[in-house]
Amino acid sequence: MCLICRPVSRRAFCAGALTLPLLPGHTRYGLEEPVLRLAPSGGRRVAVTLDCCPGRFDMRIASVLIARKIPATIFVTAIWMRENPEALALMLDHPDCFTLENHGANHVMPALDTTPIWGLQPAGSYDAIRAEVENGADAVEKATGRRPVWYRAAGGLYSPQAIPFIEGLGFKIGGYSLNADAGASLPAAMVARRLEAAQDGDVTEGHINQPKRAAGAGIAAGLARLADQGVQFTTLDAAC
Repeated sequence: MCLICRPVSRRAFCAGALTLPLLPGHTRYGLEEPVLRLAPSGGRRVAVTLDCCPGRFDMRIASVLIARKIPATIFVTAIWMRENPEALALMLDHPDCFTLENHGANHVMPALDTTPIWGLQPAGSYDAIRAEVENGADAVEKATGRRPVWYRAAGGLYSPQAIPFIEGLGFKIGGYSLNADAGASLPAAMVARRLEAAQDGDVTEGHINQPKRAAGAGIAAGLARLADQGVQFTTLDAAC
């Protein structure tokens, strides 16, 4: 079962799960940043999630995932898949390590406002949000043969009204509880420390599309340290 914070509805988030108490969410620029945690496991269970926004592919991270057999949920954009066919093929060749989910068609933020944030274009309407989410899902399904279950917004931010709308399209919101790299902007040592501090139930978020930034080295090092500590890794699908 998953524990989801506001603003996600109180109905069970995962199929068959009971309704659980909600946690406070985050608000930035008038948009919601949903927090997602796994239910307590009695040990130290962590869900690793990584975003493939437009960009390239960070083999520093991928190599650790493959070598340590760490399962991770990868949120891919349709743009990224078109521009990185070899990296996509690598992930498809290792389904035990990479579960691909929906990060949208064009990395457009599901916001009803029209003001860009962090250089990200907002959708501006429900029709545009629907196109972003469903076209992104179509691209993942075409690549994998499997319809994605989860959707994560560009920037991790949503208009409050967009969350139930996206859920109504049949997708679960890919929130997180531990932001490891702040948009791949942090130095490697800081990113590694953030990841190494992950607790039971954390859903971590980072980026695997910025191979030239120091943050990727921190993701790789942090994941290796968690593996050394005996953390139990899970994908979102396996946990929910």
